Parts: sequence; C-alpha cells; structure tokens
Amino acid sequence: MLTKSKLLAAVLGVSLLAGGCDSSSRGNDRWATTENTNVKIDWDKVNQAYKDASGPEDLEKRINEIYEGDEIISISVKDEGASQQVVTGFFDKDKDGAVSDPEKIFTITRSLTGEGQGGYQTQGYGHYAGYASPMFSIMSGMLMGAMISNMWAPSYVPVAYTTSAARAGDLQQQRSSYRAANPDRFSKRSQSGRAYGGGKSSTGGSRSRGGRSFGVRGAIGAIRL
Repeated sequence: MLTKSKLLAAVLGVSLLAGGCDSSSRGNDRWATTENTNVKIDWDKVNQAYKDASGPEDLEKRINEIYEGDEIISISVKDEGASQQVVTGFFDKDKDGAVSDPEKIFTITRSLTGEGQGGYQTQGYGHYAGYASPMFSIMSGMLMGAMISNMWAPSYVPVAYTTSAARAGDLQQQRSSYRAANPDRFSKRSQSGRAYGGGKSSTGGSRSRGGRSFGVRGAIGAIRL
C-alpha cells in the first residue's frame, strides 16, 4: 500500500516529466521560427560590381541585381579622410536611411597605398561574417569605373551617399524588371536558409550604364563634407 509521502512523490514526478516535454516542444517551435533566412551572395560579382561601378547609384543597382533574395540592399558610401573610402551594404529594416550594426551585410574598404596605387577589400557581417576577400590591387590607368578611378582626379572631393527610401522603391522596380528579363535565372524562387558566404562564380558580363558618377567637383551626386 502506498503511503501519502510516496503518492505525493509519484504525482510530482509525473508533473515534472510533463513539464519537460512541453518545454522541449516549445523550444523546437522557437528554433523553427528563427531559422536563418539569408540567401547566398556571389561575392565575386559583388567585388567586380564595385570595380566597375560609375557611382553609388550604379553600384546599388548592380548589387541588387546580384542579390537573389526579396530584400533590397541599401548602400552607404563615405570617404574617410583623403585616402580611404568605406562602402557599406545593409538591409535598412527601419527605413531610417542609417546603418546600424545588426543591419550590416558587408563593407568594402578602399585605401590609397601609394602614388597612383591602392586596393580594396570586402568583409561580410552578420550571417555573412565568414567571408573576407583578399586585398584587390588597383592603380591609375586600369580599366575600371569612375567610382574608383575618380579618386586620382585633381578635382576629386570627399563624398557621402546613402540609399534613400524613395531610391529603394526605384531599386525594387528596377530589379523586378531585371528579373522578368532574365527568366532562366529567376524562374525559381531563391531557397532561403540553405547556404551563404563565399561561394565562387565567374565574373564579367555586360556593364550597367545606370547611376551617376561622383567624387569629381561639379559632378552630380557629389557632396562636399
């Protein structure tokens, strides 16, 4: 015959076991809803886009054509001193036109390393933190877009640029048209939560003519700091 103390212990044991099962179930549900939803980024194409871009608007257009997810990637460009430029790609989730650390996807840092010489390097952040490019060498006279080559112009002035909310809407429309014109590439929705980081791919392709050049005194889009 069970004593009162043994009966109470048995009831408590069953209660704790049931509670543990419920906690495990809730935990599985929680992880299921917080799965990484970032899609893969072709870093080779991102690096080439920076080299070829004629300006910030051209760069953000190219980046959003490369990216196969649903979000729009905003771009911040800022010259820091006379020798360094930092380009930040980010998801502007709060639509405030400013970069916050949780929104950062990548930075491209361009530095002058000598007379007529320089380099740039790309670093991933957040879900893309596993990617870091080598230092790409650049020099005056190379075939590249105005976004880089203008830094050697005598009339070059520091610039600052960030994708505006209105510009993000334009980018959404441009990208939709681009995807519709390339059905073989975008006929299937990108698979989320599978892979991301430094996947290799070939670069090249036709050069976009959209966007504005910047960094030369009097050029549209240049902002004196």
